[in-house]
Amino acid sequence: MTAQTTQIVQATTTASSTPARTLFINAHIATGQPGSTVAQTAPLQDILAENGRIAAIGEGLASTLAAQGYNMADVEVVDLGGKLVCPPFCDTHLHLDYVFTARKPGAVNESGTLFEGIQRWSDTKSDLTVDEIKSRARKAIAMELRHGVQYIRSHADVTDPNLTSLKALLELKEELKDVVTIQIVSFPQEGMYSYEGPHGESGAELVEEGLRMGADCVGGIPHFEQCREFGEKSMHTVVELASKYDKLIDVHCDETDDPNSRYVELLSALAYRAGIGERTTASHTCSLGSVDNAYFFHLTKLLKAAHINFACAPTENLYLQGRQDTFPKRRGITRVKELTDAGINVSLGQDSMQDPWYPLGNGNMMIILDYVLHVAQMMSFPEIDDALKFLTVNGATTLGMRDNYGVEVGKPANFVVLNADSVFDAVYERCDVIRSVRGGRTLFSAHTVVEGNDEVLDGLLLR
Repeated sequence: MTAQTTQIVQATTTASSTPARTLFINAHIATGQPGSTVAQTAPLQDILAENGRIAAIGEGLASTLAAQGYNMADVEVVDLGGKLVCPPFCDTHLHLDYVFTARKPGAVNESGTLFEGIQRWSDTKSDLTVDEIKSRARKAIAMELRHGVQYIRSHADVTDPNLTSLKALLELKEELKDVVTIQIVSFPQEGMYSYEGPHGESGAELVEEGLRMGADCVGGIPHFEQCREFGEKSMHTVVELASKYDKLIDVHCDETDDPNSRYVELLSALAYRAGIGERTTASHTCSLGSVDNAYFFHLTKLLKAAHINFACAPTENLYLQGRQDTFPKRRGITRVKELTDAGINVSLGQDSMQDPWYPLGNGNMMIILDYVLHVAQMMSFPEIDDALKFLTVNGATTLGMRDNYGVEVGKPANFVVLNADSVFDAVYERCDVIRSVRGGRTLFSAHTVVEGNDEVLDGLLLR
């Protein structure tokens, strides 16, 4: 879907902008639940959105509503034309403060490695301002929204005594809450115990300050710490802070090809003992692609007991990992298939948009899904028919939002319409999102032609 063929509807917070009742008719509904394959021959369903929530789902609701005494003149009817409806997409791993910084002077990552990316960011982040970060992040959010994303977990680098990134993203979270749900991770990009600020402040202290300011999640990066002991100490600190402040956890964990980097094991054990495994996410875990099967077999028992979540960023890790290999060359992707087969929750993230770690990225989660299905070799017909779960219910599980998410009666009327009539065709065609609905209000539809990218963005970005 191009900007020229997308009508973005300006979001407002006034009650008058949302019809009291909207009836969306003629939809194939994919809940995102495992096994919820939708056949092209399945009966079309209608969805009644009332005061921002789903009031009813069923066949031929118009006649049912009329029989119940509804004044159909007061009900807006939107014909979805037999297209596929599913819950909104979730991007469970993104860095909104980094987007579109790849071309800054001194930011080019010549080696294409994770660690040079961190160095380039450290060298070039001193001139950031709240307004500049917000301007770049708004553009990235608009791109993600266009591709059906309504839920984003963004990491905010707090290894900065001014906490500029966190301040910017906290403001955006509030300003854009009517069109997108943003979770923020207080993330020590340069390490909890390897970073020392100009006044002696540690990364751990800045992470805690970020939580006090309103961040939703505790972050960490143990494999970047200067030594194993610092990495282990940081995992203890992460779990202690999450318990102290009642926060979620999302750790950049074992983002390396080193099979001896096993912080996910420690994180899982600590979260399990603290009783917060379901609130914990291990992101990247590239080292699991290098460990032997005997170790992974042993680890799986702990992962299942702890119920922790995994967030995979396939495109970025394909680009960054294996840089020290010739051939065979490791691809740096965590064991998505094996984790999924073991009943462990895995979700996906775009991670980067044109930053020192990754020169591409456009917020299209269907592309991210396509990559992971190929690299993880999850291409059986049942796996393809189930694939939307990685972008929908699995993502909501990672975010801890399942209770208020899904195309179900009583849930918020948030969903997207895909240009396909079955899950298989949606995945097969890497299809576009042609409508996004939030609180019963259409954020955009692909049926009206507008002129120019600027008009499209202006309509979305809540000036």
